[in-house]
Amino acid sequence: MTTPPDPPPYEPYGGQQQPPYGQQQPPPYGQPSPYGQSPYGYPAPRPTNGLAIASLVVSVLSIVVCAGAPGFIGAILGHVARGQIRREQQEGGGLAIAGVIVGWLGFALFVGLVVLFIALGVFVENSVDSCSTDSSGTFSCE
Repeated sequence: MTTPPDPPPYEPYGGQQQPPYGQQQPPPYGQPSPYGQSPYGYPAPRPTNGLAIASLVVSVLSIVVCAGAPGFIGAILGHVARGQIRREQQEGGGLAIAGVIVGWLGFALFVGLVVLFIALGVFVENSVDSCSTDSSGTFSCE
């Protein structure tokens, strides 16, 4: 007759066991991983490009605050950020593209409003009669 195997010993705190000899053990909480890697062998996440974030913020604020006037600045920042993202293998490509699109749309909105106000001014100038009152109080139109 065989006897059943002994149950495993009680291990408090989740029962974590030591890894086999020669395998890497993750560092304890609160200590950084060596060489900038995560404790489980995954690569560290790539940083997000700061210009991409700035591009989107400037583009959105240009529409909200200034009717799109500085939108071209956000668009240019987005173009520069896209180049940096490709060169330096960073994250934030979507933010940069959104900054470019919103920036150019905001600037187009601003240009359209300027053209509209100029056209409105010309229309009003041409539609108003040239009437005046002379020094004797006589009202006349030409």
